[in-house]
Amino acid sequence: MLPREQTEHFEHTILCESACFADSTAGRDLPEDKCDLRTEFQRDKDRILHCNAFRRLKHKTQVFLTPAGDHYRTRLTHTLEVSQIARTIARALRLNEDLTEAIALGHDLGHTPFGHAGERMLNELSPYGFHHYEQSLRVVDILEKEGKGLNLTREVRDGILKHTNKVASTYEGYAVRYADVIAYINHDIDDSVRAGILREEDIPSAITNVLGHGKSERITTLVTSLVENGLHEGIGENEGALGMSPEVDKAYRALHRFMFDSVYTNPACKSEERKAQDMISFLYKYYTDHIEALPAMYLNLAYHYGVDMAVCDYISGMTDVFAVETFKELFIPAAWMVK
Repeated sequence: MLPREQTEHFEHTILCESACFADSTAGRDLPEDKCDLRTEFQRDKDRILHCNAFRRLKHKTQVFLTPAGDHYRTRLTHTLEVSQIARTIARALRLNEDLTEAIALGHDLGHTPFGHAGERMLNELSPYGFHHYEQSLRVVDILEKEGKGLNLTREVRDGILKHTNKVASTYEGYAVRYADVIAYINHDIDDSVRAGILREEDIPSAITNVLGHGKSERITTLVTSLVENGLHEGIGENEGALGMSPEVDKAYRALHRFMFDSVYTNPACKSEERKAQDMISFLYKYYTDHIEALPAMYLNLAYHYGVDMAVCDYISGMTDVFAVETFKELFIPAAWMVK
């Protein structure tokens, strides 16, 4: 047996019957020969890990814009934490860990510079709207590899598209959806404490009495509850295919509300957002008025998909630093020098 065939056989011996098996994938839009070494989902994971958009995540904001410190999360470290939590959930429920990891690694590839502030601005500016989960799918389908895309399996593409607020078609997709929220709520608490915006003791006791004190305890409680509650029927039909116990779910939702009230809408946390959104707005108007200034690949995209879509593709792919430098180059006069 080939190494890939051995792995596929192993999946059938260890995974639960509700898992998504690599040898039963719905396939790719463009059929390809199978790899001797890796399953289809392992190939997808590798393609995402090695793509340009994945590397750019290290210079994209998670919550705090341009934080002064080495230990604040970026979009990349968030993605890695989501991946680890999702894999833990998948392994405990005997789901396909490779599929889960591929979805997790790709779920935020379409995020804009300056986090959700940038996303909200592009959503306001674009006549078609802008949502990072749809853009993440566009990145892997079209933008990567100089416009050729990564040609991922349909299961990975479905999980990427539906990781935020839609009903996933696989249990692995649900695992990533929960892991995403579990990761960002807890690491945002950690970063907020580091920034002096929040103290652990500020979290209401009604929440900590259920979920525990500290990041590790909370994550353990939430993941354990998901695993103990098990898989439910109705995959692809409703949001109840995976869930927590009523008590833990209530505390989890309360923690989510607490973070929105205390951090995500906190003036200290969001003090630079308006500036970031103004930069996005200026860049959007400039490139829609001067499409000739777009790189060649995006000019080609403008021809096929329209100017607005191509400009959104270009701006959303920028890192925070590149967006700032581009803004300076276009709008801030440079010192005059004699040559």
